[in-house]
Amino acid sequence: MKMKSGLLALAMSAAIATPFATAADKPVVGLITKTNTNPFFVKMREGAQEKADAMGVDLRTFSGKFDGDNQSQVQAIENLIASGAKGILIAPSDPVAIVPAIDRARKEGLLVIALDTPLSPADAADATFATDNYKAGVLIGQWAAKTLGDDAANAKIAMLDLNSSMITVDVARDQGFLEGFGIDVKDPNKIGDESDARIVGHDVTSGAEEGGRRAMENLLQKDPGINVVYTINEPAAAGAYEALKAAGRQDDVLIVSVDGGCPGVENVRDGVIGATSMQFPLRMASMGVEAVLEYAKTGAKPSATEGLDFVNTGVELITDAPQDGVKSTSSKDGLGMCWG
Repeated sequence: MKMKSGLLALAMSAAIATPFATAADKPVVGLITKTNTNPFFVKMREGAQEKADAMGVDLRTFSGKFDGDNQSQVQAIENLIASGAKGILIAPSDPVAIVPAIDRARKEGLLVIALDTPLSPADAADATFATDNYKAGVLIGQWAAKTLGDDAANAKIAMLDLNSSMITVDVARDQGFLEGFGIDVKDPNKIGDESDARIVGHDVTSGAEEGGRRAMENLLQKDPGINVVYTINEPAAAGAYEALKAAGRQDDVLIVSVDGGCPGVENVRDGVIGATSMQFPLRMASMGVEAVLEYAKTGAKPSATEGLDFVNTGVELITDAPQDGVKSTSSKDGLGMCWG
């Protein structure tokens, strides 16, 4: 009777332990985004979850309470280290301030991949998976110049940037656009040092519609004849359009942007934005999960795309006014690929 009781206890113990053993066999991967409300990061989370489900990965997701919330991201990293995670995918709110926490994770053997925004310095992460933001800018610059044709030589350009912090994404898009348009950018790592008379000026938008409207109003006061508007993203482009509309200029100004969110692609379809460069957050996160799983299995770390210092996750120009020599996709097809 005693033996039967012992066997029963052993069987019950094994039955209880099995689910925990199975869970422990699934590699843990962390995804930390800037916020959980921005459509870009919502799509990023969807891509990571889809890939994690398909590959048997335990995905743990975290986000800041607001854009710029470094402390919440630091706490998420500490939680993932404590949970025995194999890797972390992070869109850093503060690419500098997060580095000490990233260093701790890497010392514990976690693979750390920056998504969308490189760390500063970039090699503080094991790899960066991101849009080629310089190319995204070049594409819209080339499109704008080709659209204007000979009139590009006399263009009046408004540059609607993100902020004054010179973060890498902001600089790359701004400088890429100017290069694509045919303007000497001087130092490609710096905004605003160009001497080309076609640039009316730079203003900041915080990447928001209200900021885009206000910045556009400021630059129109400087030169009411502006006919080309570069914007850091599509919400800023929508705000710029409202300011132009209020000034009766909406039909004779080219607006170009970067993002590829569904509202932005709809604005291309509706003629608000002439062209936008689409990025792919779902692909970014999906590739990140694959890379962490490969690292967990083999110890191999991802290699940068040839000629770049990051893994390029793709960019595609969306416009309904294609130009020779500039590869593009229509807004109709873009609506099948957009996010948000």
